Amino acid sequence: MKKNTLLTCLVLLTGMSAFGQILKPVTWSYAAKKTSATEATVFIKGTIDNGWHIYSQFLKEDGPSPTIFTFPAAKNYSLIGKTIEPKPKSVYEPNFKMQVSYFENSVVFQQKVKLRAKSVTVKGKLEFMVCDDHQCLPPEEVEFNIPVK
Repeated sequence: MKKNTLLTCLVLLTGMSAFGQILKPVTWSYAAKKTSATEATVFIKGTIDNGWHIYSQFLKEDGPSPTIFTFPAAKNYSLIGKTIEPKPKSVYEPNFKMQVSYFENSVVFQQKVKLRAKSVTVKGKLEFMVCDDHQCLPPEEVEFNIPVK
């Protein structure tokens, strides 16, 4: 009897793990380009699976989680202005009862930096929330290191 119970539990757990796949509808890639001897732009690209979207940095409170960029203080470089984004799609979202701005398919964020050394690595973190028509996944944090050569 105990063997049958153990076997049944094993079969159930194996079957459940097939349905417990972790969704990762956004992949991130990074690049940097020197624009002069003392300045560069870093590019943070999100490639978004069909049917999903991530939100703009600029949302009103009481809505979905905006995309947030955090750059720790560094000796080799400093930020020039804020992280910029392309024009998002803007629609009324009945679930949040407000106008929201988001990106589908792909988005490239840009951050200008002032360089204080020849070789620099821009470090930071981004937080984003991804949704489709049926669900939103919890906000996720991604750390990045972008070499500037």
